[in-house]
This record gives sequence, C-alpha cells and structure tokens, in this order.
Amino acid sequence: MKKTAHIYLNILISFVLCTAWSDIPAVNEVYLFQKNSICQYESIEKITTNSPSFDIRSKKKKTKTQRKSSGKITFDSFRQYYDKALKYYDNKAYLSAARIFEELYPLSIGTPLGDTILFLFADSYFQNHDYQMASFHFRDYAKRYPGTEKAELASLNAVKAMYYTSPDYNLDQYVTNFAIDEINLFIQQYPYSKYIQDCNDMLDDLRNKLAKKDMEIVRMYYQTGYYEAAQIMARNFLKTYSSSKYAPEVLLILIKNNYDYARKSVEQKKYYRYKDCMDAYDMLQSQYPENSYLAEGKKIAGDAENQIKKLDERKK
Repeated sequence: MKKTAHIYLNILISFVLCTAWSDIPAVNEVYLFQKNSICQYESIEKITTNSPSFDIRSKKKKTKTQRKSSGKITFDSFRQYYDKALKYYDNKAYLSAARIFEELYPLSIGTPLGDTILFLFADSYFQNHDYQMASFHFRDYAKRYPGTEKAELASLNAVKAMYYTSPDYNLDQYVTNFAIDEINLFIQQYPYSKYIQDCNDMLDDLRNKLAKKDMEIVRMYYQTGYYEAAQIMARNFLKTYSSSKYAPEVLLILIKNNYDYARKSVEQKKYYRYKDCMDAYDMLQSQYPENSYLAEGKKIAGDAENQIKKLDERKK
C-alpha cells in the first residue's frame, strides 16, 4: 500500500511540473523523480504522450487560434470594423451595426470619432425600434457631448423614444408622465428649437392618453353606482383637462351621474342633486356649444328640471 501511494504521489508531482515547465518534456520531469523505477517511468511516458489534454504546446496553439477567430476589435482593426458598421447601418441592418458600434465606442473615447460612434450606436437601436435602449444611449450622448452639433437631436430622439414606449391608456402611466416631464425639460433647454412643434404634438397626445384614462375612471364610478366618487373625479378632470377632446364626454357622464344620484337619493337631497344635473348641462352648453353630446344632455337636464318642479309642488 505504501509503495502504491508513493507511485501515485510521484505521478501527481510529475503532472504539476509538466504544467508549470512547458519547455521541458514531461517525461524528463517524471524521470527525475523516478530514477529507480523504469517501469513506472514508461507507464507515465505513455500517459503523457497519448493524452492530448497534457500537450501544453498544442494547447497554446489552440488558444491562439481561438483568439484569432473571436473577432475581437483592436486598435489595429478599428477602421476595418468601423467601415463594416457603417455599411450595416447604411443597409439598414441596424442590429448588426449596433453590436459593432458597441465594441467600437470604448476604443473611440477621447478621439474625434467618439461622439459620432455613440450617436450612431443609439440611432441604430432607435431605427430598430428598440426604444428603451435608444432612449438610454441618446440621453447618455446628450450628457457626454452637450456642445456638439448632434446634442439637440440626441435629446429630441431620447424624448421621442420615451414617447413611443408610452403604454396604452388602460395600463399604468408612469412612463407617460415621465415622458411628459422630459419633453417639458427639452422645451426649457431648447426654447427656440425647430422641433418645438413636434414636442407640442407629443405632449398633446400623451396628455390626451392620461385624459382618456381618467375619463374611463369617471365612467367606471358612474356605472358601478359610486356617484359621489364619480362627481369628484369628473370635477377634477375638468380642472386638469378642460381643453381635452374628452371633456364634453365627461360632462355628459356627469349629467347622467347626477341625475341617477338624485333619483336614488332620499327626498330631502333630491332637489340639490337634480340641480347639479342641470348645472352640468349648463357647463356643457356654454363651454362646448358645438359638441355632439348636447342633445342627450339637454333631454336629461330637462327631465331633471321637471323633477325639481314636482318637488316644489310637494312643498306647497
């Protein structure tokens, strides 16, 4: 047993030395520790010559081959890959272009090409409709290169990308609110920009999306019988979105809501709630005189007026 353990120990030491001293053949290292055992030497020699995993020189060659085929961009190959990325970009292969620009940019920092590569990198994502990545990199460009010719366009594209990622009105509107804030910041930063009208159009669209969401909440409260909550929500809506295209519809919902609320109220509260119904119609008529909801609102308000007259007669 001791002899066997001694043999395995010597084999282990031999392998370690073979790995560390690649310029000296492994069998010679074995021989230094195995002078008294030719059989052992020969058995280990077979292992080292037949097993490719212990061929240090071939392993080195393989590593060099792998590195050569990996396509890693260096300063020497920079121009070659830059031209390749531009070709992809011009041919609208934006994802392929973005992958190369991403590797080129760290090497281009501090050079005249740095800002161009970062802009094209961001724009490749933008053109590929990956708006989250595009917004991130355009914002990064605006921070790193604020005085360049493309800084304003990069800032605009960043807010455009956020605008495009705004979800449908029935989903959470955190991104929509964030996009509105960023567009307002752009307008403050570039008050005389030629893109101001684009920003105003985006703001109108995003605000209408928020308005539609709030309108649907007013409708939901009304349809589920939460009349007081519908009143409060509708009034808040009209303060915030008085110029919205949804404002007339919210007023019609408020007219219906107040009428049903009055009809289902106790006797002593009916009068004032029918009066609220008529007031909502007066607002609809005065502020939105040409909307399509007037006829329906007028009919409900007329019925509310008749109910008030009946209540007055009962008091007599």
